[in-house]
Amino acid sequence: MGASTLVPRVRISRAAVFTVFGLNGFLCSMWVVHIPVITQRTGVSKGTLGLLILLVALGGIAGMQATGPLADRFGSRTLMAVAGTWLSLAVLGPAFATGPLTLAVALLLFGTGNGALDVSMNAQAVQVERAYPRPIMSAFHAMFSCGGLAGSLVGAATMHRGWDVRVTMTAAGAIGLLTLALSIPRLLPRVESDSDTTTSADHESPGARRSASLRVLALAAIAFGFLLTEGVANDWSALQVREHLSVSDATAALAFGAFSTTMTAGRFAADRVSARFGRVAVVRWGAVLAAVGLTLIVSSVWLAPTLLGWALLGIGLAGGVPQIFSAAGNLGTRSAATDMSRVFGLGYLGFLAGPSMIGWLADLSSLTAALIFPLALILVCAASARIVAPSS
Repeated sequence: MGASTLVPRVRISRAAVFTVFGLNGFLCSMWVVHIPVITQRTGVSKGTLGLLILLVALGGIAGMQATGPLADRFGSRTLMAVAGTWLSLAVLGPAFATGPLTLAVALLLFGTGNGALDVSMNAQAVQVERAYPRPIMSAFHAMFSCGGLAGSLVGAATMHRGWDVRVTMTAAGAIGLLTLALSIPRLLPRVESDSDTTTSADHESPGARRSASLRVLALAAIAFGFLLTEGVANDWSALQVREHLSVSDATAALAFGAFSTTMTAGRFAADRVSARFGRVAVVRWGAVLAAVGLTLIVSSVWLAPTLLGWALLGIGLAGGVPQIFSAAGNLGTRSAATDMSRVFGLGYLGFLAGPSMIGWLADLSSLTAALIFPLALILVCAASARIVAPSS
């Protein structure tokens, strides 16, 4: 690829990756907004639903771990095509489920496809970012949030019009397949390198491999902290404000609104901050800002400072995870996608486990006091931010 054609080709690939990130958010949101309808259709209780949602998580982790090595071998573009098609078809499963058993199978398949697409599209995003003249990873994650918003609006509109959930999900799946057909050919192909034809031992000493493995573990630990805190905000923000300040449900909902709005906006801005000040600064000072937000939330007894705290938390967390994933994909090893899948897996575990851990801690004290745990964790992330520095 000549210098004159490099930028246009990469810009087209960037737009295609943006589109797939948005599609992923859209399809996930279509399932989430239809949970009440689907549970009513299948006769699933709330308790059973909690167990079934766990299958989405288990499928997601399995899909992530399987996709990493496959993406390293066959390329992220090929895996995106497979995973995206899988997810576009799997989104129909919950809508056509007739009972708890069929819904369980459908959600396991949906989670697996979502996890596989998550790893493969982030691996492609790292590849595009390498060829791009400035950092762009955070903007990809912002597009996922935008896709989720679009899905929630579409789902609300179709339910308002009385559409059958099977019709809505079939349309969503068709949109997914069409979007993939237009986007996949525009992605960057797998880059062949000398390491593809020689063994890893020819290129990496045991010490170098051990060092890379330790760095992957460290990145995974920071991802765990960031995503645990994000999961806590998603699930507990509104309830914390309602219980701590004794406000109405409508007023309490402003907490999550403040958090999600600033997180989406922050992801669009984080790449420019990274380009100017570096990846480490985004993670370190983002974590510090998130800690300031949590301190306000825990200590404030007024609504305005509390909402400001949730807004600061959203801004602080916005750029961290994309920078961590970018660092994991740029360690200079032959197994970039595998490295990312490991970071994803532990981070995703934090996202899922965080809300449960806060619930247990809240039973021992209070929900507001329980937030001291993610506050301490995010401060550790700030102190450990140097690990995301580019490899020498």
